[in-house]
Amino acid sequence: MMQCLQILYEPTKNVSAKFKEFRKKSKNEKREPLDESQQFIVNLAKDLRRVCQRSEVLEHISSSEDVWPTLTCRAFVLEWAAMLESKKRPMQTDGWQERNEWKDQALINELDIESAMRVILTWTKDLRAQPEQSVWPGEQVVVVLDDFENHWRRGQMATLQSAMELVFWILLHKELDKENIPQKWLMWKQRIQNIGAIPYIPHTVWDWICDAGVEVTLDLDTANPDLLISEDEKRMRCGFERKDVPNYHQRFDGWWCAVGTEGFSNGRHYWEVDVGEMDWRIGMAKESALRKGFKSLNTSTGYLTLRLERGTEMKALTVPFTALPTTSIPHKVGIYLDIDKGQLSFYDVESRSHIYTYNETFDEKLFPIFGTVEIMKDLVIRSPRNRSQCMCPSMCLWG
Repeated sequence: MMQCLQILYEPTKNVSAKFKEFRKKSKNEKREPLDESQQFIVNLAKDLRRVCQRSEVLEHISSSEDVWPTLTCRAFVLEWAAMLESKKRPMQTDGWQERNEWKDQALINELDIESAMRVILTWTKDLRAQPEQSVWPGEQVVVVLDDFENHWRRGQMATLQSAMELVFWILLHKELDKENIPQKWLMWKQRIQNIGAIPYIPHTVWDWICDAGVEVTLDLDTANPDLLISEDEKRMRCGFERKDVPNYHQRFDGWWCAVGTEGFSNGRHYWEVDVGEMDWRIGMAKESALRKGFKSLNTSTGYLTLRLERGTEMKALTVPFTALPTTSIPHKVGIYLDIDKGQLSFYDVESRSHIYTYNETFDEKLFPIFGTVEIMKDLVIRSPRNRSQCMCPSMCLWG
């Protein structure tokens, strides 16, 4: 009994150390020898950790405690070799495939991998010439690295790839304002990898996104006559009868959609949406986009949206459409619009993971758009600064 009590009240540090030892032992029991790409990542983690202060998180990689799948390692090598090449030749294209194409092993050419490894090895020679612990990453980065490690320890992040990428980014961009590096790194990741750029957004970066929170309400004059809109103009669902309302030119009369009252021409904006389980559409509509009939609402007609169809197919409505992973269909979606940076991003709020980003040049006013065909569950717009509001799906707010 006393032994049990001692274990329960052991200092947290000792418990963490024992957990780390147990995790490492359990992994070693079933681990196969590392292949060439995996060993390359291990060696690279050692080099990065030697130079960058407060990067102890990389020890899990350099000690082979955190081993990545081979395809992940190879994609990482290609991505960062391309980054190094673009830093040397900023006005030229580097010729590597985009990250989204590297998910298919058949598209990764052995010669490309060898060439990419040589590019990184050349860079690490210069890195090794630097004194140990010579680069201070900044307090914001240290907080993010700790957040990644804690998330990984809890089993909520498969690998520490994001932590290693961030350290790599720091060593390549030592001239940047260290306070803004995590945010700039996320924006860059979403630009080169518009699908699933990061599996977990650290809390400091998430807070920065939420700081752009705005109130969004539905414009009744644009709502399809079949839609029921709540009194606070933040909830919508399909009704059983079409309402007799003026057929304004801005009103949807085909698709079951409505846009927000306010449009955006500049700045950063963020809001969240509780979406349905069967069919929904959210995103942005350009001011000039047509709203009549059943013409496709995609990038060719002025819409930048995400859609779930039949509860199983999630896609970005590009031309042609872009299929998105459906392993974890979100229940609450965060929408982040940065007009000046040319990005519209969608996040799974519950897991704080990236879903998809449109990288565009926005040259006209944009309006939030919402669509649903559900008759039993509301699509609900929420402000990230007002999360304590009533979460009840009842009709208490309906007129």
